[in-house]
Amino acid sequence: MQITIDIPDELAEQLIKSDRPISRHILEALTVEAYKTERITSAEVGRILGLSRWQVDAFLKQHQAYLHYSIEDLEQDIKTLRQLRQNQA
Repeated sequence: MQITIDIPDELAEQLIKSDRPISRHILEALTVEAYKTERITSAEVGRILGLSRWQVDAFLKQHQAYLHYSIEDLEQDIKTLRQLRQNQA
């Protein structure tokens, strides 16, 4: 899909001076926002931006978009670890 947007000339000039194309800046910003608001997963971030799993982790960390890991996730992981430990005994 191709989308056209209008941005202020001053912003465009700042982005042009960057080492990446404006379209990449916008795509990354949109992707980060979608991830932060839980509209897409980290795997989808990788597919959209063409990044490996490890590159996605680094990219999201760089943009302060941390892993979605809730208290419920932690409790489930603890429960699973306890079950595994009991099975090994």
